[in-house]
Amino acid sequence: MGILFKVIGESILQALQQLQGNKLRSFLSLLGVSIGIFCIIGVQSAVGSLEDNVRGSIEKLGSDVIYVNKFSWAEDPGENFYKFMRRPNISYKDYEAVQAKAELAALVSYHVEVGVRTVKYRSNSSEGSFMIGVTSDFGEMFNFKYKDGRFFSQAEYFYGANKTILGFEVADQVFGNIDPIGKTIKVGGRPMEVIGVLEKEGESLINVLNFDQSIVISYELARKIANLKPNHPFGNSSVNIKAAEGVPMPELRDDVTGALRGERRLKPREESDFSLNEISIISNFMDSFFGVLNMVGYFVGGFAILVGMFSVSNIMFVSVKERTNIIGIKKALGAKRYIILLEFLIEAAILCLLGGVVGLILVFAITTLLTQIIDFELYVSLNNIIFGVVLSVVVGVVSGLIPALQASQMDPVEAMRQK
Repeated sequence: MGILFKVIGESILQALQQLQGNKLRSFLSLLGVSIGIFCIIGVQSAVGSLEDNVRGSIEKLGSDVIYVNKFSWAEDPGENFYKFMRRPNISYKDYEAVQAKAELAALVSYHVEVGVRTVKYRSNSSEGSFMIGVTSDFGEMFNFKYKDGRFFSQAEYFYGANKTILGFEVADQVFGNIDPIGKTIKVGGRPMEVIGVLEKEGESLINVLNFDQSIVISYELARKIANLKPNHPFGNSSVNIKAAEGVPMPELRDDVTGALRGERRLKPREESDFSLNEISIISNFMDSFFGVLNMVGYFVGGFAILVGMFSVSNIMFVSVKERTNIIGIKKALGAKRYIILLEFLIEAAILCLLGGVVGLILVFAITTLLTQIIDFELYVSLNNIIFGVVLSVVVGVVSGLIPALQASQMDPVEAMRQK
């Protein structure tokens, strides 16, 4: 064991001496390894950050929830555009039918987009906020988290009271540092009391249900202030069904399908004129999409690393040539073949490891810079760091294997005669 540590120590020193004694040659040789690690880890970090952001947005939908929509998430709307356009929109009657007949559902909610509105409080205003009318189970289904306040009470919902829940950004633009709870705002000239403010959801590449710019009102109030007749060409409403505990999603789909087909009086052979969407549809697509992006990173980085491997092999051949006499002396003094082999393999691994570390440092620098510029968090995970280090060592071992074998097989007498 002591000999092994000694060999490792000497190999590290010799690797550093190679870098110091042949700076330009070593720099050019390790550049390929650094670029390769930078490409692979950089792409993996970018894809990983993007995937976490996207999946975090998607998971807000819930893996045990079915969404009844006019359009299907699994089909290309361009190919089936007219089929979808001929479908009726999802209505409140659909919601009532599912609520009454879907026995395997734990929660059923309905929401409809009322439109874009301007919120005013005294001299402050927030433009471009979207108003959404929701049923009484909506907050529980989507796990509303409040910065301040609460959801609608049963009485407020039933009577369609002039109460509202604001998204974080709307409340911040209108009230600033003022406590909004209990204050009266005007939306389209109609006074409404603020009873809740949602927590900030933040920036996300896919904001499936981003409520930061929302004005949430009860469905009963929405019926009073807007025409909710379901005639929007692209659909602006949805019935959302959460499965009861332990209920498989296929069984819930069958339950919901039966309730809706009965409500719409579809004949047995007629195709359903609604779509049942689940988060798994998007997740499966994302698996394929991010898999392709990772493969691109491996492909580009692989070429750079291949060039780096030939460069490191070259520097190791030169190193063996320069130290042939020393190798002969070591073998004459009793050094085993595996010691010489191990010495050069470790040296090659150390050289590549240094190149890999430079590549990782570049990835850290670029991700930090881009995070500040594009306001989107990019990070290098611990798994990516470990992968980069291990890959660098493997590249070093593979690159140095042939030169190391050549050195270990030298005849000591012939080697000592070399100058």
